[in-house]
Amino acid sequence: MSSRIIILIILGTFFMSCNEDSKLESEISKIEADFIVERFDKAYQEASPADLPKLKNAYPFLFSKNDPDSVWIKKMNDPLQAELLKEVSKAYSDFTQVKNDLTGLFQHLKYYDKTFSVPRVVTLTNDVDYRNKTIVTDSLVLIALDNFLGEDHEFYQNIPMYLAQNMTQNQIVPELADGYARKYTFQSERNTFLDEMIYFGKLLYFKDKMIPFLSDAEKMGYTEQELKWAEANESPIWSHFIENEMLYSTDSKLPSRFIADAPFSKFYLQLDNESPGRLGQYIGWQIVRAYAEKTGEGVFQVLQKEPEDIFAIAKFKPKK
Repeated sequence: MSSRIIILIILGTFFMSCNEDSKLESEISKIEADFIVERFDKAYQEASPADLPKLKNAYPFLFSKNDPDSVWIKKMNDPLQAELLKEVSKAYSDFTQVKNDLTGLFQHLKYYDKTFSVPRVVTLTNDVDYRNKTIVTDSLVLIALDNFLGEDHEFYQNIPMYLAQNMTQNQIVPELADGYARKYTFQSERNTFLDEMIYFGKLLYFKDKMIPFLSDAEKMGYTEQELKWAEANESPIWSHFIENEMLYSTDSKLPSRFIADAPFSKFYLQLDNESPGRLGQYIGWQIVRAYAEKTGEGVFQVLQKEPEDIFAIAKFKPKK
């Protein structure tokens, strides 16, 4: 078979796949996913102490029974709280883009999970508790907007740059998608480095399916430059993991070196400072993608598969 015919077959397959994806996305875009974004942050900013009973009645899940009203009234009069709410109000006077992306996420969830119901969506502030930027339950989504004011915001001066990098508006929906992914994903064990890589790879593959309208960099929480570095260095990264017999290692330091949030990945080589953090997650993502492509299984089947099965069938080969 001539090389020209092979190229034509490859191109034909590619365009057929693109056409199918386009048809699917068109179908998903027609799914009804209506909701209102409830701005508790705004309501609280505009409230007086006399409005507190009304707020507690509307948002009982935000008020601890252990906190007397005096705590909330004190917050209403706190200049720091006023400044926080003012900054959020300024950054999120228009919530249209976030709501559009949220609609896309909910439409995809409804398409893939017929039991999914669109939740109540509430925005608030949480004193920049960046470890809890969002909360996802079956019936509720909470978004702490003071954690998404932009990486250079003055409120984030004491937060490490590699964390502040993702405290931006375009990370709200990926953060929520991650919360949903954790609810759907199962593994009986997470003992080895491979287990951890594939677990986080599943979370990222879930984003492929639920927020395909966002870029891979946004799904991963990388800059475009960091993503390009990971793509260009897939082969040496994978070789390093294999040659150093890391895959089946239970060394507790490996997740902190290659899975956890960090300014860079720790190969203990000269290239460390050039590398982005979480490269173990990135490689796990490529393994899960390879498995899904080979098997054609549905997203929720993939999320339930054990790491050993995924790895054995994927026969992952990094980009050269």
